[in-house]
Amino acid sequence: MPLVNGWVPATEPSQRVTSSPSVQDGLLSVKRKVLNDTWVSFPSWSEDSTFVSSKKTQYEEHIYRCEDERFELDVVLETNLATIRVLEAIQKKLSRLSAEEQAKFRLDNTLGGTSEVIHRKALQRIYADKAADIIDGLRKNPSIAVPIVLKRLKMKEEEWREAQRGFNKVWREQNEKYYLKSLDHQGINFKQNDTKVLRSKSLLNEIESIYDERQEQATEENAVVPVGPHLSLAYEDKQILEDAAALIIHHVKRQTGIQKEDKYKIKQIMHHFIPDLLFAQRGDLSDVEEEEEEEMDVDEATGAAKKHNGVGGSPPKSKLLFSNTTAQKLRGMDEVYNLFYVNNNWYIFMRLHQILCLRLLRICSQAERQIEEENREREWEREVLGIKRDKSDSPAIQLRLKEPMDVDVEDYYPAFLDMVRSLLDGNIDSSQYEDSLREMFTIHAYIAFTMDKLIQSIVRQLQHIVSDEICVQVTDLYLAENNNGATGGQLNTQTSRSLLESAYQRKAEQLMSDENCFKLMFIQSQGQVQLTIELLDTEEENSDDPVEAERWSEYVERYMNSDTTSPELREHLARKPVFLPRNLRRIRKCQRGREQQEKEGKEGNSKKNMENVDSLDKLECRFKLNSYKMVYVIKSEDYMYRRTALLRAHQVRTFPLQPGPAYPRGFWCFPL
Repeated sequence: MPLVNGWVPATEPSQRVTSSPSVQDGLLSVKRKVLNDTWVSFPSWSEDSTFVSSKKTQYEEHIYRCEDERFELDVVLETNLATIRVLEAIQKKLSRLSAEEQAKFRLDNTLGGTSEVIHRKALQRIYADKAADIIDGLRKNPSIAVPIVLKRLKMKEEEWREAQRGFNKVWREQNEKYYLKSLDHQGINFKQNDTKVLRSKSLLNEIESIYDERQEQATEENAVVPVGPHLSLAYEDKQILEDAAALIIHHVKRQTGIQKEDKYKIKQIMHHFIPDLLFAQRGDLSDVEEEEEEEMDVDEATGAAKKHNGVGGSPPKSKLLFSNTTAQKLRGMDEVYNLFYVNNNWYIFMRLHQILCLRLLRICSQAERQIEEENREREWEREVLGIKRDKSDSPAIQLRLKEPMDVDVEDYYPAFLDMVRSLLDGNIDSSQYEDSLREMFTIHAYIAFTMDKLIQSIVRQLQHIVSDEICVQVTDLYLAENNNGATGGQLNTQTSRSLLESAYQRKAEQLMSDENCFKLMFIQSQGQVQLTIELLDTEEENSDDPVEAERWSEYVERYMNSDTTSPELREHLARKPVFLPRNLRRIRKCQRGREQQEKEGKEGNSKKNMENVDSLDKLECRFKLNSYKMVYVIKSEDYMYRRTALLRAHQVRTFPLQPGPAYPRGFWCFPL
């Protein structure tokens, strides 16, 4: 086959094979039969493969660079040592020869060894441009050149070995510094992305985008917008709530910008209100706060402040906000729920609180898994190998890739909580905190890198919750509706509270008219707590079109005026009446009888009949401009009450009607 640039083309255009294998010295016939020394080049183009190799991080680059440098130095030392051994063998051989034999002795291209390349590389590394003359001298006059070259090679051997000891120290420090970081592929990107995720704007945009998608989908399909939660979050372990509250309160206590009374309110929210919503055990307040709580209970029971030695005692600095709630009674029950309508600040706080609890749970679960793995490995080594391994005797420590930990595996999670507190207090920097986490939790530690930022964001939202007027009113509205039984209960009796919950929702929408209104439901089912979040539609679209506004005004006027009826409606009713003609005849007959009574002067009797009747006509309604739907105004009502009617009803004997076609079984008759 014709040669193309030294290559023989194969059947495929992308494959090439060498023209003819070169003759290799030192290969036996057996090796030629066994070894495959035919080399084929098969390039793989980028467009032919969908696999994208992962990009190495900067810490991996440091590790690889150390390995490359160590390997290169090892190759240099081994090459130099191989040449020294060959020349030492030549020197011993020359020492056994006579002077005449030494003068006639010559070396081949391998310089007495088996490889021509290795020794040439070793000499070129030392003599550089003069290496060719040195090699020529070794071949032609080895008796004189070998001792000189051998001495130089041994000097370089000692020099390089000394340099290797210094390099080993540097490489060991770099490995200890970058070993754990090189294994962490998610830490760098997680810190950058998590900062954006934890922003208030991002959390609001997330649920608003889900809301808009649902609205657009309903519009495209010309269907009714589905009702239901937009987000569903899980609280998997209630025990984590105590750790989350402890970290938050720890940071709150050290904030000089928060007043003492607000700090006490935040403690009540974290230790009482949040556990009640999540059907968990309430946390304990500090000693001073417990004393104030007891004093508050006594004051509420007696109705007066406590007095000691005739001096009036000072009241507590802040009242107990969540002394008794319905949610507290639902803690030990299953298939129950709590209902809470909140604004933006409360929504952001609950989202951040759920993220904090989720990450604490993941760290705690990882610590438990490592304890189980450690115990399992020790048990296996003790039973199978018959050895007892020390706690710090791990392969990474034996290879000097990292230093042994001062903390036992059993204490990893408590040590993690202490490190978070130290990070919040500024006692350790973030890099030291991250390195310690990597040593304990390896590649799973990245989830806790931004724990300080998360807690700080939660504290900022809590400060708004206890100081902002709307947030305080949202909490007060919940407590007021909690007394009315409108904030939750058992799931199987939810329909019985629908009117109360609807009234609670209307009040919340009016209170939060200038911002988003969220419906939070905390559902406990089979021991698991689920938080569902729904963004409510509280906006009313007002039309700016004057023609549309005029039509709307005319519609409302015709609706409220019972005397005017449009010609179209009259024609439609005449063609398809919505009532029975006999009922119309009865109504007209009653109207004629009433007119006849008025003419006969019996108006006084009707007035006399209404003297014992109390009535109120205060029911109001309004129209939603976007849907023409009529809704009733809160706290407006109609009622009518006839005095002594209840007494007369008790005095009259009641009797059951005989069941029949007109009266089903169970009907009773009350004579008037």
